[in-house]
Amino acid sequence: MTTGSSPYTAEFLAQYAKIKDPANGYFSPEGVPYHSIETLMVEAPDHGHETTSEAYSFWLWLEAQYGRATGNWTPFNNAWVNMETYIIPTSAGQPGGQSTYNPSDPADYAPERPQPSQYPVSLSTSVIAGQDPLSAELASTYGNKLIYGMHWLLDVDDVYGFGTGRATTPECGDNTKRVTYINTYQRGPQESVWETVPHPSCETLRYGQSGYGYPPLFISGSGQTAQWRYTNAPDADARAVQAAYWALQWATAQGRQSQISSTITKAAKMGDYLRYAMYDKYFKNPGCTSPTCAAGSGKSSSSYMLTWYYAWGGDNAGSWAWRIGSSHWHQGYQNPFAAWILSSAGPAALRPQSPTAATDWNTSLTRQLDSYLWLQSAEGAIAGGATNSWNGAYEAPPSGTPTFYGWAYDWQPVFHDPPSNRWFGFQAWSLERVAEYYWVTGDAKAKTILDKWVAWAIGQTTCSATSYAFPSDLNWTGQPAASFSGGTPAANTNLHVTVANTTQDVGVAAAYIRTLTWYAAKANNTSAKNTAKCLLDGVLSKKDAQGVSVAETREDYNRFDDVWSSSSQAGLYVPSSFTGTMPNGDPISSSSTFLSIRSFLRSDPQWSKVQAYLNGGAAPTFTYHRFWAQADIAMAAADYGNLFPSG
Repeated sequence: MTTGSSPYTAEFLAQYAKIKDPANGYFSPEGVPYHSIETLMVEAPDHGHETTSEAYSFWLWLEAQYGRATGNWTPFNNAWVNMETYIIPTSAGQPGGQSTYNPSDPADYAPERPQPSQYPVSLSTSVIAGQDPLSAELASTYGNKLIYGMHWLLDVDDVYGFGTGRATTPECGDNTKRVTYINTYQRGPQESVWETVPHPSCETLRYGQSGYGYPPLFISGSGQTAQWRYTNAPDADARAVQAAYWALQWATAQGRQSQISSTITKAAKMGDYLRYAMYDKYFKNPGCTSPTCAAGSGKSSSSYMLTWYYAWGGDNAGSWAWRIGSSHWHQGYQNPFAAWILSSAGPAALRPQSPTAATDWNTSLTRQLDSYLWLQSAEGAIAGGATNSWNGAYEAPPSGTPTFYGWAYDWQPVFHDPPSNRWFGFQAWSLERVAEYYWVTGDAKAKTILDKWVAWAIGQTTCSATSYAFPSDLNWTGQPAASFSGGTPAANTNLHVTVANTTQDVGVAAAYIRTLTWYAAKANNTSAKNTAKCLLDGVLSKKDAQGVSVAETREDYNRFDDVWSSSSQAGLYVPSSFTGTMPNGDPISSSSTFLSIRSFLRSDPQWSKVQAYLNGGAAPTFTYHRFWAQADIAMAAADYGNLFPSG
């Protein structure tokens, strides 16, 4: 069964076939989607054969679209099972089941610092964390204290070797030598990927500093305690819920809803736990300007926004456990469509089972939509976000900083190298969700946001039969006009964006196309429709044997061998007190570089291009096939073909 006869539906199926073709290498032998086909890849992941919760969420979305086109829902169900197997920690992966977790004392406080060189930091028991209001409710609803959410990063091929020699379940439930949970970023907003030390999420003290593992890089005085810790990227879990919604709609229209009912129930459960992303890192109340500020009680510490992460962990013996939220939210992570899906207005099958969940998501929906208006620049683009912990240490923000429900405006929340809101992709990803929400609900507030954003974006886009270009990097000046805690946000006459440069990036183009497509279909906007079609045709003109791609020149690859410099605060910082080894024997010391603790990269088939650059040659050019981008390209064709079947 296929739906529609649009040539763009055929393009979707052709692209889908390329992604699923084993010869093209998008999936591991275990069926895990790689971040990219190519292995020499450094961006957020530092190796192409790692993967992210982001990739999983796009996979689910892709399979939902495939179910719509073919009526076959087995791949959608199988993708969720694979996700549960490999990137949602099982009970064995959460030793002790968090049975000792105390929601009245969720975590000990550790300040964040601006520079990696200011780590490790000390834990403090004198700073009082607030109460976790979700733990008891979730445990009562689901019968245990396990967390049901994705960790953000996997080393799929175990290139680092943290799985090598791993035994059975006592070591965080991983009895394979592949597909291991890892983490990288841990040391403040200036820690770019080039300044990270990869480490296992299940810390058995086998690698790193002898007898201590990796924790002493981050927390001073870390003892010899085997422990585990996972970090959730809320935008990915929300995207999985979004995918489940469409699967439910399309399967129901086909009379096949029963085929996916168990998967839909799991998506609602994920949305229940996703509420942890609404909370301040240490459950502190909004407007916190000192570590001694008031601790939250009940739900007073909830921002009702999708913050940058939530995290949870404990020791491998099960004698202690912790949970934290995040004190920073970014416009690029918001998903009002997912909030609506999980609210009392969404479909009953996707409503979380906990008694207060739907009400929380009702509030989140309104809060998120208002945040776009509060952050919308005079031109139309959406500015950064907000923080409840200035400098990551609950400091007072500069005088005159406007606030959103007590959280202070931040033009580059979470990370600064590069600035987190520079990338146009966060605009396209975020507004695509607003556009889908608008198409489903017709919400006038969503239309107001999109009317201005779409006009700005199209005004910055060129597209013809032979070429296209749209924004890549953005620069920001000014700030929101006023603080906001209800009503209608003031117009931002002094908050401005300029476009620094343009791009033909096919993945970001796909997200942008989908935003325009959904908006055009609801608003009957000819300009948006024509721009979407022109861009889609331009992207599809870049097809190759493995998908769709354009060449990328990577000038940033000169950072592979950067040596730490105290004067510039650049390079890989390792404190002199720390000496250890990576699993392959690479030494970790104050003289280490990004490359020296990843010596296996020198054996990569494409390494010679980087080495020539490091030797003084021209910046290397790569052709990458990122899983999320290839999936989004397929779905851009599917969306256009289904919403505009006549072309």
